[in-house]
Amino acid sequence: MGESFELPQEATVGASPEEVWAAIATGPGIDSWFMGRNEVADGVVRTVFGQYTPESTVTTSEPPARFAHTSPTAEDGRFVAFEFLVEGRDQGSTTLRMVASGFLPGDDWETEFEAMSLGLEMFFATLVAYLTHFSGRTATPVTEFGPPVAADWPRAWAVLYGELGIADHPKAGDPVRFTPAGLAPIDGVVYFANAQTLGVRTPDAIYRFLQGIGGSMVAAHHLYTGTGDQGPAWHAWLDRLFSA
Repeated sequence: MGESFELPQEATVGASPEEVWAAIATGPGIDSWFMGRNEVADGVVRTVFGQYTPESTVTTSEPPARFAHTSPTAEDGRFVAFEFLVEGRDQGSTTLRMVASGFLPGDDWETEFEAMSLGLEMFFATLVAYLTHFSGRTATPVTEFGPPVAADWPRAWAVLYGELGIADHPKAGDPVRFTPAGLAPIDGVVYFANAQTLGVRTPDAIYRFLQGIGGSMVAAHHLYTGTGDQGPAWHAWLDRLFSA
């Protein structure tokens, strides 16, 4: 069994088509909103996110209007493809449409589809936040994985919300303040939240927390100022919150 899927998303942002293109079709641009470290070279998009290292073949590159890439099709039929359509508007704004499509095999495809859908909502919201508040700036990505939280995700999210000082059902605009050991206080606002993700924006960073498929809370941040290596501090913070 399995199921084909298509997940379209669209937004109008206050950035030029060229700025949007840089964000979706270059390694440093993708680093600044997607996940992990990315490279676009020799017709391939390469991503390194922990142990997850997918590669996609570029199928369309028409700057600044259209960029598309797709993963190889596995023996069981699995693949994921992304298409970005960019259309300039009046007064320097741009309409961006992202369509993720593919095929998920297996009897448990619905569980994977739910996680993928919620994750893609977060990634697109982050792209919009980046283009709205940080367009043209390059981020240093920070990716750290916490200890396994088993099946008790409701408790894990409650612990995280309590640490950040927000309610159980956060919404865009909620204020956030917390201080991981070894780092400066973080003051920001929630820019996106759903059942498996949370995004916080500050004047110089985007902080994201994701329900990892492997059973760990993931910190997947984007830092737009030179702040040194924050990875160890975030790893220790996740260990403190989720080791108990």
